Amino acid sequence: MHNIALNFEDGITRFIACRPGETVADASYRLGINIPLDCRDGACGTCRVHCESGRFDPGSYIEDALTDEEAARGYGLACQMRPRTDLVLAVAASSEVCKTKAAALKGRVAAVRRLSDTTFGLTLETEEPVGFLPGQYVNIAVPGSGQARSYSFSSVPGSTQAEFLIRNIPGGLMSTYLADSAQEGASLDLTGPSGSFYLREIRRPVLMLAGGTGLAPFLSMLGTIAETGTDQPIHLVYGVTHDADLVETDALEEAAGRIPGFSFETCVASPESRHAKRGYVTEHLADAHLHGGAIDTYLCGPPAMVDAVRKTFAERSLTPASFHYEKFAASGVGGAA
Repeated sequence: MHNIALNFEDGITRFIACRPGETVADASYRLGINIPLDCRDGACGTCRVHCESGRFDPGSYIEDALTDEEAARGYGLACQMRPRTDLVLAVAASSEVCKTKAAALKGRVAAVRRLSDTTFGLTLETEEPVGFLPGQYVNIAVPGSGQARSYSFSSVPGSTQAEFLIRNIPGGLMSTYLADSAQEGASLDLTGPSGSFYLREIRRPVLMLAGGTGLAPFLSMLGTIAETGTDQPIHLVYGVTHDADLVETDALEEAAGRIPGFSFETCVASPESRHAKRGYVTEHLADAHLHGGAIDTYLCGPPAMVDAVRKTFAERSLTPASFHYEKFAASGVGGAA
């Protein structure tokens, strides 16, 4: 049996289990997820999906439904494809159209850690292992507020322990709750996972750029890579505003010890900083880690950082092979792009 992650156009991800010999479409419909489908014969192409990770038997189909060029680019027909490994599939439809929605989860507060004056570490325990793609986020309801905030997982998928980095914003809903009210064992409602910002199959050098608590999804990615392995070099540049904002560097040191070819550097923007490297992330993009553009770039940070990186790439006439980014606002509301 293989696990399939179905990523819909609206950022919702649902996980399904595909039985031996079962097509992706049959597994989806068995579980009530209606992938667009007009035939089951590989003749119409309505159920075309893009495989972003994993291998599958493409089955049989006519060229009007799927061209050789599309197949070479990783596309397949859900009504014909049978997984050979776990798969990550991009579905060209919204979750609503497919008659599904984000999963509802329950978590209990296991720990709230003050990583610094500006950052909390939140650990939740769940009854069942939480499925998500490393880099994705979940919506967490703030008790008593009627509102939710979005936070990227910093832990690895498939565990009953979910971890997050949360910016301590004065007067913020979640910050106030964690600082004043959160008690061990308190129940929190989670909805997700969501987001198109997640680790793809590693086929070339990787450049990771993190701003502030935007480090969280990279901790999840690195934890996953440490388990699965890679022969490609990975470099992370982690930038913050003030010295006090720099957290979890011990986790990065641990990752460097577990992942051959992984390196990282940190920088602080404040001119008053005593850190060894001052300035913004864009000032610390060495040619050695850019590989002439033959890189997969992942960026998570505030909107200004995303814009600055884009501008820097343009000024250096650099076009990464792929560029995945997620902007986040001070409220903690996620915005994958």
